[in-house]
Amino acid sequence: MNPLVAYQDYRENEILSAGPVELVVMLYRAAMASIKDARRHLKAGAIRERSDAISKASAILSELAQSLDHEKGGSIAKNLTELYDYLQRLIIKANIEQIEPPLVEAGKLLDTLLEGWLASIPAVAPATAYDNQCDEEHNPIACSF
Repeated sequence: MNPLVAYQDYRENEILSAGPVELVVMLYRAAMASIKDARRHLKAGAIRERSDAISKASAILSELAQSLDHEKGGSIAKNLTELYDYLQRLIIKANIEQIEPPLVEAGKLLDTLLEGWLASIPAVAPATAYDNQCDEEHNPIACSF
């Protein structure tokens, strides 16, 4: 199987099996990666690539804003809407003025928000199908290379 196709299948399965908070975390990480890419392209003078990375971050922020449930979310949804709008303005400013500080600020804000979302995920002992198939007597083999 083509490695690219295998990776795309894996990502699709990961997204389809993720819960709502996990999806938000994925989107935050993707937005942060796009902002990091935009900073790299800005430093390199790669205008088209910088614009593409900022457009991707902008699309992710739009998706995050549109997914908010203002009825259930109340003031939290309102505050997140305002934050996402502020982040949009920062990255647009960085793109128009071709400056890095707004991208740095946007990245830091997203990192702080991501920490909050990660803290909201309950700690669960990782269990896999393989773990459930092993008997209690199983002892892993020690290997040294």
